[in-house]
Amino acid sequence: MNHHSLLTTPTPNRPLLFLNPSPLRLTPHSLPKRRRFKVSFPRNSAAQSSPSLSATTAFSDIIGPKEELQGIQPIVDKLSPPVRLATSAIVIAGAIFAGFKLGFRFGGSRNVAIGGAAVLGAAGCAVAYGLNSAVPEVAAKRLHDYVAGCDDPTSVKKEDIEAIANKYGVSKQDDVFNAELCDIYCRFVTSVLPPGSEDLKGDEVDKIVKFKSALGIDDPDAAAMHMEIGRRIFRQRLEVGDRDGDIEQRRAFQKLIYVSTLVFGEASSFLLPWKRVFKVTDSQIEIAVRENAKRLYGSKLKSVGRDVGVEQLVSLREAQLLYRLSDDLAEDLFREHTRKLAEETIVVALNILKSRARTIKGAAQVVEELDKVLAFNNLLISLKDHPDADRFARGTSPVSLIGGEFDSDRKMDDLKLLYRAYVTNALSSGRMEENKIAALSQLRNIFGLGKREADAITLDVTSKAYRKRLSDAVSSGDLGAADSKAAFLQNLCAELHFDPEKASEIHEEIYRQKLQQCVADGELDDNDAAALLRLRVMLCIPQKTIEAAHEDICGSLFAKVVEDAIASGVDGYDADVKKAVRKAAHGLRLTREAAMAIASKAVRRIFMNYIKRSRAAENRTESARELKKMIAFNTLVVTELVADIKGEVSDTSQEPIKEEEKQIDKEEEEEEEEWQSLQTLRKIRPSTELSEKLGKPGQTEITLKDDLPDRDRTDLYKTYLLYCLTGEVTRIPFGAEITTKKDDSEYVLLNQLGGILGLTAQEIVDVHRGLAEQAFRQQAEVILADGQLTKARVEQLNEVQKQVGLPSEYALKIIKNITTTKMAAAIETAVGQGRLNIKQIRELKEANVDLESMISESLRENLFKKTVDDIFSSGTGEFDEEEVYDKIPADLKINAEKAKEVVCQLAQSRLSNSLIQAVSLLRQRNRQGVVSSLNDLLACDKAVPAEPLSWDVSNELADLFGLYMKSDPAPEKLSRLQYLLGISDSTAAALREMGDSFLSTEAEEENFVF
Repeated sequence: MNHHSLLTTPTPNRPLLFLNPSPLRLTPHSLPKRRRFKVSFPRNSAAQSSPSLSATTAFSDIIGPKEELQGIQPIVDKLSPPVRLATSAIVIAGAIFAGFKLGFRFGGSRNVAIGGAAVLGAAGCAVAYGLNSAVPEVAAKRLHDYVAGCDDPTSVKKEDIEAIANKYGVSKQDDVFNAELCDIYCRFVTSVLPPGSEDLKGDEVDKIVKFKSALGIDDPDAAAMHMEIGRRIFRQRLEVGDRDGDIEQRRAFQKLIYVSTLVFGEASSFLLPWKRVFKVTDSQIEIAVRENAKRLYGSKLKSVGRDVGVEQLVSLREAQLLYRLSDDLAEDLFREHTRKLAEETIVVALNILKSRARTIKGAAQVVEELDKVLAFNNLLISLKDHPDADRFARGTSPVSLIGGEFDSDRKMDDLKLLYRAYVTNALSSGRMEENKIAALSQLRNIFGLGKREADAITLDVTSKAYRKRLSDAVSSGDLGAADSKAAFLQNLCAELHFDPEKASEIHEEIYRQKLQQCVADGELDDNDAAALLRLRVMLCIPQKTIEAAHEDICGSLFAKVVEDAIASGVDGYDADVKKAVRKAAHGLRLTREAAMAIASKAVRRIFMNYIKRSRAAENRTESARELKKMIAFNTLVVTELVADIKGEVSDTSQEPIKEEEKQIDKEEEEEEEEWQSLQTLRKIRPSTELSEKLGKPGQTEITLKDDLPDRDRTDLYKTYLLYCLTGEVTRIPFGAEITTKKDDSEYVLLNQLGGILGLTAQEIVDVHRGLAEQAFRQQAEVILADGQLTKARVEQLNEVQKQVGLPSEYALKIIKNITTTKMAAAIETAVGQGRLNIKQIRELKEANVDLESMISESLRENLFKKTVDDIFSSGTGEFDEEEVYDKIPADLKINAEKAKEVVCQLAQSRLSNSLIQAVSLLRQRNRQGVVSSLNDLLACDKAVPAEPLSWDVSNELADLFGLYMKSDPAPEKLSRLQYLLGISDSTAAALREMGDSFLSTEAEEENFVF
C-alpha cells in the first residue's frame, strides 16, 4: 500500500502524518472528524522496527532527526513577526510605487502608471503571502527540532512549545503546527506501547499523560491519534497471514484500548469511538481492559513474598485502583498469588518427604517448611484483622490450596502424607502441645482436608502413639503400680489429646488379641483366665465388653463345634461328639445363655432347610414326611445337643416339661377344657403307656417362633394335622390311591412339631378348632340349604359334630350363623318385593333378630318411605309425629334427621296430588273416595303445614268442602280443610244450610254442559 500517495502537503524531506490537512486556518471545532496519520508498526514480532523507549533507544531516534530550512524558510526564520509584517508592507508598497513609476515612465499616462502599480503590487502581495505562508512550516520544523533535541520526554516543557508558537506568531491550533504536535504525540505513544507479545509495564499511562500535558495537545486531537494507531493495527491484522501474527496484533489492539481508556478516563467513552469505527462490542472492550489490568496487577504481585507488609498491601490497593481492576478480580489474583507462594514451599516439603534418603533430619526439614507456610498464613490472618485493612489489597485472607495445583485426588494424597508427617512430629515427644493443635487446625484448612479425613489421620497417628505409651507403661510397671488405673489412663489420653472412647476400643482390641492367644488350643484354663482378669483390671475394660469379646471369639469356636455336631446327623451323634460339645461348652467358659444362642442359630438354620423342602414338596404326604424328618432330627440330635450344653442327662429333660405342663394346667384351666373337648387335641397328649413306647420327648427351647410369620407356622402345623387325620396316601397304577391310616403316635409327633414351631397352647387350640369348624360348616351348609332347622336335621347335625369332634358351643354358633344368613337373604327379598311391613319388622325385632345386619341401610330407608307413603294414603287423616319421627326410625335403625327430610318431601308432593285426586273423584261422584283423599291432604298438612291451595274452578272447592262436611268429620279437621281450600265463613254457612241439594244441582249443570 502506497502511504505516500495518501499524504498531503508534504515537505521535500519529511512527510507529515496527516492524510487530509487543510491549508486554511481552522479552529479545533472545525477540524475534520476523521484524520489519518502515518504511523510505523511492525508486521510481527520478528520484524520489530518501531522505536520504543528503552535503554538502547534515544528519544531523538523516536522523534526523528532535526530538519533543515529550505528556500525562503531561513529568511522567515530570522524575521520576527513585527519585522515580517513591516517587510511585507515595504515589499508591497515598494512594488506599487515601482509599478507606478515604471508605468508612468514607459506609458506616459496616468492610467498606464496605475496599471503598472497594480501589476507590481500584486506581485508584491504574492511575495508577502509566500513569506507569511512559510511561517507555520518554519514553526513546525523548529518545534520538531526542539523535541528531537531533548534527551528524554520529561525534558519537553509546555512553556518552551508555547514560546516557539509565540516566536513565529502562530497559534497552536494552526493546522500545520497542530499536525506536528499530533505527529510527535503519535510517535511517542507508538514507542511507549510494547509489541503484541510483550505485556505492559505499568508506567505507560503515566508517561503518555505527562507527555501529552507537556505538548499541550488537546484531548480530541490526542484521541484522534489513538484511533489512528488503532486503524493501523487493524489493517496490519488483516494483512497478517499467520495465526501467531494475528494473535499478536489482537493483543496490541487490546493494549491500545486499555491504555487509551486510562489516559482519557471517563471522557474515553465519547472521545474513543471503538465500537463505531472498529465494530467491537462493549464486552470486547471490557475484556481488553480486564485482561490487561489483570496482567499489570499480576506483574505487580510478583514483588510480594511471604514477608508481605503493610506498605506493599497499600501499594497493591493503589495499583489496583490505578489499573481499574475490579475488587473481585483483584481478590482472586491476590489469593492465587498467596496460594502459589504456599505451593512452592509445600512442593519443597513434599520432595523432601518423598526422597529415598529419608532421615530424621529430613522429617524435621519437612516440618520446618510446613512451619513457613503456617507463619505466612498467620501473617495474612493478622493483616486481615489490621485496623487499616480497608486500605489493603483485596483478598488478604488465610491461605487455601483449593483451586490450585493440589486440588485433585492424586495431589490430595500427597497433602495427607504431609499432614500425617506434621502430626507424627507433633507427637514425637509423647504428648500433644496446645500450639500444635492450633497449627494442625490451620494446616487442615490450608490443605482443604475434610474434618473426617483429618481426624482419621490424627486418630491413626495418635493411636500408634497411645499404644506405644501404653506399652511402655505396662513394661515399666507404672500402670500396674498406679493407685487408680482409670486416672492413669485418663491422664495419658489428656496428654495426647486422645479420645477416651477410642482408647477404650484399643483396650478392647488388646484384650481380644490376648483372648485369641489363650483359646488357641480350644479351651480356657485357669492361668489364662487369671491373665485375662489381670489385663481387664489394668485396662479398666467393662464387663459388657468382656462378655461381648468372649461371645465373639469363644462363640465362633463353639459355633464350629456345634455345626460339626449337627452335621454328624441322626446316626453320627455318638459319645465322641457329645464329649466334644461338653468340652467346648464348659471349657470355653461361655455362659449358658450365650452357648444356647449360638446353638439356636445353627439349629434354626437346619430347621429352615427342612421347612423349605416341606414347602417345595409335590403333595401333602411328601410335605409331612419332611416335617417328620425335622421332628426326628430335633428329638435325636437337637435334644441331646441342648442337654450336653446344659451339662444335664437327656433323660431328665422330661421333668421340666411335666412341671411346665402342670403350671399350664394351673394357670389356664379354660384352655385345658378346650383341649379335652377336641378329639384331635386329646390325641396329641400321649398316655403313659404311649410315652414309654415312644421314649423321651423333644426339646422346646430352640424354636422357629421368630423366624417364621404366624401364618406360616400355623399352616405348617395344619398340614401335618391333616396328614394325621387323612393318613398316608399312596398312588398306584391306573390313577388309584391307597390311604393308610396312622395310629395315635402321629399326634404325639404333631405335638412336638408345635413345640418346634413355637406355637402357644392357644394357637394350637385355634388350629384344631378352626379345622373342626371348617369340616362341620361344610356339611352343615348342605344340611341347612334352605335355612329351615327341623328335628331330623338337628339329629343329623349332632352326628356330624361327633364325627369332627367339635364342641357343642362352636357347633351352635355355626348353625346360628348359617340360619341367620339364610334368614337375612329371605328378609331382604321380602323387603325388596314389598311383602314386609313395619308391623312384621317389629315382630322380628321382638324375636331378637338383628335387622341392621340382615337388611341393608338402603332397603331400610325404602321401607321407611313405603311406610310413610302408606300413612299419607290411608285416608284416615291421622299423622302421629312420635310414631313417624321417633319410633319407626328407631325400629328400622335409620337416621332420624334423614327420616324427617324424607317425610317433608313426601308430604309436599302428596299434598297437591291429594287435591287433584279429590277433584277427580268428585267429578266421578265417588263421595267416599273424595273424603279419603281430603283426609290424606289433611295428613300431609299435619306433617308439613301448608298455605291455602289454589284451584281454577272455585265451585269445585266448595263442593269438596260441602261433601267433606257431610261426612261428619272432627271440627278441627273441618276448620283446617276450610283454611286450605280457601272457603270463606259465609260460603261455609251457606253450604251447611243447603245440605245435599247442591249436589243434585251440580249434577244437572254438568249434564246440561255435556
